[in-house]
Amino acid sequence: MKAIIPAAGYATRMYPLTKDKAKPLLEVKGKKMVEHVIGKISEISDVNEIFVVTNAKFYDQFVEWSKGFESKIPIKILNDGTTSNEDRLGSMGDINFVIESEKIEEEIIIVNSDNLFTFELTDLTEFFKEKGTPVIGLYDTRSIEEAKKMGNPEIDDSNRVVGFVEKPPEPKSTLCSVGIYAYTKEGVAMIKQYLDEGNPPDKTGDFVDWLYQRTPVYGFVFDKPEDKWFDIGSLETYEEAKKDFPG
Repeated sequence: MKAIIPAAGYATRMYPLTKDKAKPLLEVKGKKMVEHVIGKISEISDVNEIFVVTNAKFYDQFVEWSKGFESKIPIKILNDGTTSNEDRLGSMGDINFVIESEKIEEEIIIVNSDNLFTFELTDLTEFFKEKGTPVIGLYDTRSIEEAKKMGNPEIDDSNRVVGFVEKPPEPKSTLCSVGIYAYTKEGVAMIKQYLDEGNPPDKTGDFVDWLYQRTPVYGFVFDKPEDKWFDIGSLETYEEAKKDFPG
C-alpha cells in the first residue's frame, strides 16, 4: 500500500501566515502538521512508501524539511509544477499526478495534510481489508452547522455510502468526511477515469460522490469517545488546534 499526502494547496484563507510558508509545515504542539499525519500513517504496517505532493512555490521548503525528518517509511516529495492558486491542479488532480508519475497500481491511502486527528488509522485499514472496496473516513461533528462546511455523506445500516454532498446547505446528518480515503487497485484506476470524463479535479468529495454510484463505497466512522479531529482551514481553527490538540 502507498500513502499519498496532498500538500499542494496555497492556503489563501490563512494569509498572511501562509503567504510564504506551506500550511502543512506550520507547527502544532512542537511538530509540523505533516509530521503528525506521517506519524499516524506510520502505524499502518502495509504502507511501504509515502508521497507528499506539493507545488513549485513550496517544493524547496518540503525538501529542506524532509532532510531533517526521520521516518521509518521512505518519503518522497513530488512537485506538481504549479505556482499559484489560479493554476493549481486540485486535490484529485494532484492525487492522479502522483499515481501517474509514480506508476502506482496498488492500494492507496490518502490523508489530507491539514488534518490533525487522534484516530487510529489501523481501525480504518482493517475495515478496508474486510470490505475489499473503497472506504472513506467519517466523524460525527454532532453539529448541523459544522456539517454544512464539510463533505456530508449518507450511509445505510451497513455503513455503505448512499449519498454524498460537498458543503450542503441542508445536511442530512451531522457526519462529515475527514479527508482520509482508502482505495483498492480498481479504485485507483477509476481516479483517471473520473478525470478523463471531465469531472471537477478540485475536491476529493466530488470523486466520492461520483464513485459510490459506480462501485460500493463504505464509510468508517471514527467514534471512540477520546477521538479528536481538527480541519485546519482557517487561522481560527489553527489557533484552536494549537490550544486543544493533544499532540
